[in-house]
Amino acid sequence: MTSADRTLRVGTLTRVEGEGALNVTLKDGALESVELNIYEPPRFFEAFLRGRAHTEPPDLTARICGICPVAYQLSACNAIEDACGVQIDDEIVALRRLLYCGEWIHSHVLHIYLLHAPDFLGYPDIVSMAREHRAVVERGLELKKAGNRLMEFVGGRAIHPINLRLGGFYSVPTRFELEPIAEELRRALDHALATVEWVSGFEFPDLELDHELLALSASDQYAIENGTIARSSGPPFPVADFMQHVVESQVPHSTALHATLDGGRHLTGPLARYSLNSSSLSPVAAQAARRAGLSAQCRNPFRSIIVRAVEVVYAIEEALRLIDEYQRPSRPFIDVPARAGVGHGVSEAPRGLLYHRYHIGAEGQVTAATIIPPTSQNQAAIEADLHKVISDHLNLEDAALTALCERVIRNYDPCISCSTHFLTVTVRRT
Repeated sequence: MTSADRTLRVGTLTRVEGEGALNVTLKDGALESVELNIYEPPRFFEAFLRGRAHTEPPDLTARICGICPVAYQLSACNAIEDACGVQIDDEIVALRRLLYCGEWIHSHVLHIYLLHAPDFLGYPDIVSMAREHRAVVERGLELKKAGNRLMEFVGGRAIHPINLRLGGFYSVPTRFELEPIAEELRRALDHALATVEWVSGFEFPDLELDHELLALSASDQYAIENGTIARSSGPPFPVADFMQHVVESQVPHSTALHATLDGGRHLTGPLARYSLNSSSLSPVAAQAARRAGLSAQCRNPFRSIIVRAVEVVYAIEEALRLIDEYQRPSRPFIDVPARAGVGHGVSEAPRGLLYHRYHIGAEGQVTAATIIPPTSQNQAAIEADLHKVISDHLNLEDAALTALCERVIRNYDPCISCSTHFLTVTVRRT
């Protein structure tokens, strides 16, 4: 290695959502620092929610992300309904979960096929991959279409659904209307099982993370739209205590806040969900996980692509169950009259635990809002994993080391923003 400073740049990596940079400094042949630098300007959602009517956050916060808008809508609904002391009808809860299954399907499949799989097969992008694996890519697109179709049908449209509202939905389907969706999902289940088998055959670098895991958990099902907050080290805690444990702070090298769990780094997302809740998977999903070589826990971030594929199987199975047991709500929504108070809401976005808190004033206006997304919680864990991987591969040339760093980051499918370019890597060798 030369003693001169060296800089590597990858201007617009198009397989992660958002804009940022990775700064790696090596001194005297040793790794000195790793900084995941998110440099996008703040978007101020928490600020401009102040003064809005308590009915507005579900629609407004959906615009934070075009890939997982339902996560923002449902976390917001959960929080405001909590603040207003309203209990939603069971039939509405089930229909919301059905909508969320659609989001899990389309988001996970987007990541697996279009963003992540090219890393394992040696292609720079999905277009190059499709030239030699057309049937595989077409299978992925069909599978994603099933998720989009479910979101369109229940939510009104696939991007920023318009049918979900505080207290329920604007309109609810009949059982007869759901049958074509069920037929499409039954075909999609075969594609999902084939996807698990496909990705389980990839070669995975060895890396075992030791971060504390944080995810929702429910006693009777794999948690998606609500639950108690579980952790791998320590007792679970209620949603209302979230900010007593998870604390955000500003770091100099990122415009995004970093979050810690009781002062330490933690991980949320598919690995955390699976490791804490694998016993709650549906039978077909559990069998697919076993056949793919997963044990009760998975702590290798490179194998997160398998976990996502298993969760797609689960989401399809769960959607089919919900349709089979569907009882049309007697009313599409219940009124949620404003009252002064504080409400907390969580849900499991495809990328991990998403928390909302709202202060509602006596006049029904939002006086304060806090939104803690999965990516801010995972940043410290991503940096720690990068530190370990780089330290173990200092003998690599800069190009190979840069490519490896990009792969590590893509394991987490970080949602930095709704754009699709991410990484400028700077490596300083002294």
